[in-house]
Amino acid sequence: MTQSAGSDLSAEGGHGAVPTTGVLATSGRPVRGWPLWEVFVRPRRGLSHGHVGSLHAPDAQMALRNARDLYSRRQEGVSIWVVPAGQISASSPDEKDTFFDPAGDKVYRHPTFYDVPEGVEHL
Repeated sequence: MTQSAGSDLSAEGGHGAVPTTGVLATSGRPVRGWPLWEVFVRPRRGLSHGHVGSLHAPDAQMALRNARDLYSRRQEGVSIWVVPAGQISASSPDEKDTFFDPAGDKVYRHPTFYDVPEGVEHL
């Protein structure tokens, strides 16, 4: 996919910002009226959904069907989520110090203060 230099972004810059205008389809023509959807798939042995890509579709039902056809052709997943890209909010890497700073002074959240019993997995 290609995007124009002055395209709008769905998040306030930084990581996770996706273009919402000026996006070209793989055919090279702009997709008019079809929103961009972000696709998340949970693999067979996975515990959580992971981002696998994005696609254009007119509605959620078609986005799910297209995501199934594009991202699980070999039965890689057991669950698919599609989310309108315009509905995703993201923090900016430029503001990471101030955004994550409040967690730094809460040392009790670190596992160094707790005894972990032997044999406990996935803690």
